[in-house]
Amino acid sequence: MRTDGKIAGSKIVAIASSTGGPKALQQVIAKLPANLSSPVLIVQHMPAGFTEALACRLDNLSELSVKEAADGDIIAPGNVYLSRGGVHMEVVTKPSGQHVIRYSDKPPREGVRPCANYMYESLADSKFDEIICVVMTGMGADGTEGISNLKLKKKVTVFSQNEETCTVYGMPRSVVHAGLSKKELPLEELANEIIKNVGVK
Repeated sequence: MRTDGKIAGSKIVAIASSTGGPKALQQVIAKLPANLSSPVLIVQHMPAGFTEALACRLDNLSELSVKEAADGDIIAPGNVYLSRGGVHMEVVTKPSGQHVIRYSDKPPREGVRPCANYMYESLADSKFDEIICVVMTGMGADGTEGISNLKLKKKVTVFSQNEETCTVYGMPRSVVHAGLSKKELPLEELANEIIKNVGVK
């Protein structure tokens, strides 16, 4: 840990949410500072056509720049990239070391598209030193398999939303039962935990 408020090493935050997620994301993203040291990726289960409005709402609430990710976007700190609905968002690492958003029409997984498992697994070949995974309210088990596979190649720290503050305690329960979650936290504490773990510029 550095003493200037910064944390050495390159990190990225990757959030998965579903039922109850849009309201929960408003609480978390709104509390993140403009000088956050890492980029943030979000997969929120939503059909095509709805994620742009959610990204705009989050952008209005946040000091960070929030957008519905476009294919080819270069991932940079201080930015939040929300997956477009109806397709899977993945991270591709270029030979230059740049990380780029790519979309795929792979089949639904866990019954959903976008599926966070694909996002997490795509980070296995990235240049990031550590991935901070945050699994929030939602039905089902999306995130568990992807994080398990990501851990085989990368340093991963997982935080999950606690049952009391979830609309549906499905996805967080799954990562807890799989032994992946480092800490279960109330919704209102997730942002502070993210800041503590990635630092500020």
